[in-house]
Amino acid sequence: MTPMIETVHAARWYGQVIAVSDVSLTLGPGVTGLLGPNGAGKSTLMKLMVGQLRPSRGEVKVLGESVWSHREVLRRVGYCPEHDGTYEKLTALEMVTLLGRLHGLGGGEARRGAEAMLERLDLAGAMHRRLAELSKGMRQRVKLAQAMAHGPDVLFLDEPLTGCDPLARVKVLEVIRELGARGACVVVSSHVLYEIEALTSEILLIDKGQVLAEGDLYAVRELIDQHPHKVRVACDRPRELAGALLPAAHVLSIGFEEGAIAIETREPDRLYPAIPEAARALGIEIASLTSPDNNLASVFRYLTEERDKPGAAGPRRTPEKTGGAA
Repeated sequence: MTPMIETVHAARWYGQVIAVSDVSLTLGPGVTGLLGPNGAGKSTLMKLMVGQLRPSRGEVKVLGESVWSHREVLRRVGYCPEHDGTYEKLTALEMVTLLGRLHGLGGGEARRGAEAMLERLDLAGAMHRRLAELSKGMRQRVKLAQAMAHGPDVLFLDEPLTGCDPLARVKVLEVIRELGARGACVVVSSHVLYEIEALTSEILLIDKGQVLAEGDLYAVRELIDQHPHKVRVACDRPRELAGALLPAAHVLSIGFEEGAIAIETREPDRLYPAIPEAARALGIEIASLTSPDNNLASVFRYLTEERDKPGAAGPRRTPEKTGGAA
């Protein structure tokens, strides 16, 4: 199957500043989170993939074709940029309809698509108001509506939740997940970890213009086998449970918290079944079992630490992605 997005040794620099460095990746249907701190190169990489920037080196393809100045490909792409650039004298409906026309839709089709998407994003009551009258969060949803109203096959959303209130965030996340489930390729950039975790486990971690890791969050997490994996167990008799688990060779250490123990291991696959077995044998009731390491914050922290060590290797990818990577 032809990848929906493919970059091959793509790089972009501005004079002596390298914004994106030697990125090779392939993306298919579904939602992928593009994660990194501010200034990591997310927006530049997204602009390369959406056809706003030409790579200084390498190649960027969308739907099997070079995206740069390819009109037919761009008609099948949706893009919501990070910064506002709206036509404030237009109403929300006028703006979304206009951009639908620019994507090649007829007048009636563009208007119907605009109305449907504005309603889907809870803007039915505001679609006839001028953009200058809308709040920042409402303008953000109008930007999202214009990116989606023409039914794109590939969608790029740069910090899409900026300015949205909690209820609007829930709605936006729901719509993005639906598009991915229907087979669109959706790339969502964010520097906020929990936003990406709420959308997908498929991630690209980027920092200083380089992709540090790509693939399933938990598969990426398994790459970090040099670091102890932490597991927190809340139970009614933590000291007894600790005593039962501590002799195991795969347990490195156990710390005590109020009503819980914190276990470190390099072999979580052995630890996870051992915990309920020990609890059942002793009649201990487990209230919760969580892993603070199975989140994007810890993954990103560990990978950046590894990259910055002297003699560190290049970008790390999940095993199943290695064949298509640089």
